[in-house]
Formats: sequence, structure tokens, C-alpha cells
Amino acid sequence: MANTATRLFNLIAFLQRHPNSSASQLAHALEVSPRTVQRYIVALEEMGVPIYAERGSHGGYSLVRGYRMPPLMLTPEEAVAVHLGTGLIEYVWGKLFRGSAMSALTKIENVLPEEQLQEIAWARGNLITQGIPRINPNLDMEQLETLYQAVRQGFQVEILYQGKNQDSAIWRRINPYVLVYSWGQQYCVADCQLRGAMRSFRVDRIQAMKRLDTVFAKPTDFDPAQYLDDHFEGQSAHEVRLLFRADTANVAHDYRCCWESFEERADGSVIAGFRAPDLDAATRRVMCFLTDAKVIAPVELKTLVGERARAIAAQYAPEPREDAALVS
Repeated sequence: MANTATRLFNLIAFLQRHPNSSASQLAHALEVSPRTVQRYIVALEEMGVPIYAERGSHGGYSLVRGYRMPPLMLTPEEAVAVHLGTGLIEYVWGKLFRGSAMSALTKIENVLPEEQLQEIAWARGNLITQGIPRINPNLDMEQLETLYQAVRQGFQVEILYQGKNQDSAIWRRINPYVLVYSWGQQYCVADCQLRGAMRSFRVDRIQAMKRLDTVFAKPTDFDPAQYLDDHFEGQSAHEVRLLFRADTANVAHDYRCCWESFEERADGSVIAGFRAPDLDAATRRVMCFLTDAKVIAPVELKTLVGERARAIAAQYAPEPREDAALVS
């Protein structure tokens, strides 16, 4: 839990990024009550931090223009968080940010006091992260870099793209809006000029790419989080629900990280759910839990899992014995 000094520091940082914030907004950001925010404001004023308030329905607290916090100050826990977070960059974005991440770590470590450096050294040897899908090794890093620059600078690109269910690749002109990492894959959410609609493109399926001189402006009302929830290829096409009986419910509990919904029932059984981009991906994931779970939705998935289960049973059926063949 953050102490008062840390919250005061975070309050200043928040006001630098979000001037004219109300007491309720600050309370939500700091996870304290509005009354506590008022005490923090008074404390900062007594410390000489120039804060002023604007009254009215659209008023709030702000820092005097031009005020900046003193040089970087991190608690040992904050130093560890920054170091561990930066270390994950290579896992999910590969070379795209590797150099910048390593440079940032070097700069931070050069100014940190011995206490923080010792904490980082301890964390490096005792807080180990495994199981995160690494960046797809088939990914063309130059194409990912071009898409990153297109998103950053707002220029169009043409891509030769072959979707999962397409017989051949076709050229598309797109306005790249955001890049997304999901389960080891990189996607570009873009306005597709060919389809006249938003689409998500898996970057490793792009066979060729051309940078164009045409620029575009991303709509101000585009909400990436909302789009990902509603339309994203790598996430939400199918809602899958599995029933774990009371005698196999422990399996569902052991794999809580796999479920986006989790319902424990009075009889000891569990209904667990997740979202999948397509029925094939859902089937492969569900097969990991047979015979501990039964698909209850969607109906099409129940059919596919049944077909796969029968195919597996046939593939591993006992082979006829040689002597039995001779007798017949």
C-alpha cells in the first residue's frame, strides 16, 4: 500500500498530466477519499508546491504553469516495477523497443542510489516471469517498425495481406490506428480502404508492404479499448462456456488464469468462460480440458469438439494383433 509521501508525489505527477482535475477525480486516481485529497493539497501548499483551484462546474486543481518536480526519485519498489516492466518489452515487441528499453534501464540505474540498485538485483534473481508468449519469430521486424511509424506519424501504407480464410493475398490500403499484442501475436487495427471499415490485421500475415506519402487523421472519437472489446480479431468473436463437474472443479480452479468468467455453483460444479477469435482456436483450447469439462456453449463448438474427440479416439484405437490376423 502506498504511503503518504508516495501519494503526494503521485498527486503532483497526476496534476502535471491532468490539470484542472476535480477532487473526486484525484480521489479516484489516488484511491483515497475526497477529504483525504483536500488534506494532501494543504500539505503540498505548506511544502511550497504551487497549486491553485478554479471554482465552478468545470473547475478543479492545477499546478502553476511551468512548475516541474525535482529530478527522478523512486522508492525501491518503484525501481523494481520499472525494471521488471522494461524487461518484458523484448518479450512482446522484440527489437522494436529493445534498444530504447535497454538505454532507459541504463540511465535509470546510473542515477539510482545503492538501496534501489540492491533491490533491483534482488528482484532480478528472485522474481522470475515465465509463460508469457514470446513475439512470433516469423514476424518481419522491418514491417512492424513501418507500422509503428505509420501509427505514430499518421501515414497510409499498402499491404499485401492474406487472411486466415482467404485463398490468396490481396493488396489493401490502410490507415493504421493502433498496434496490439495478444497471445504472442501482433495486430494492426486499421481503417481498411478496400472494405470501407475497420479491420484488424495480423502482422505476420502481411507478405509485403509499401509506405505511402498520403497522411490521415485518426478520428478523435475512436476508442481503442471499445473496439478491442467489440470487434478485435484476436479476442472476442465467440463466447465459450465450459461446465466442470464437482469432481473435476479443482481443474477449473487450478487454471483460473484461463477464464474470463468463473461461476461456482451450489452443487460444487463450476461454469468457466473465455472468448476466442474463431471456433478452431476455441476447439483447440477446449480439447486441453477433456474429459474434465463439457462444452455448454456455443452449440457449434460442441459439434466440433465431438468430431475432434471421435477422430482422436479412432487415431489411437488399439491396433490388431499379428497373431489375431493369422487366426482369422
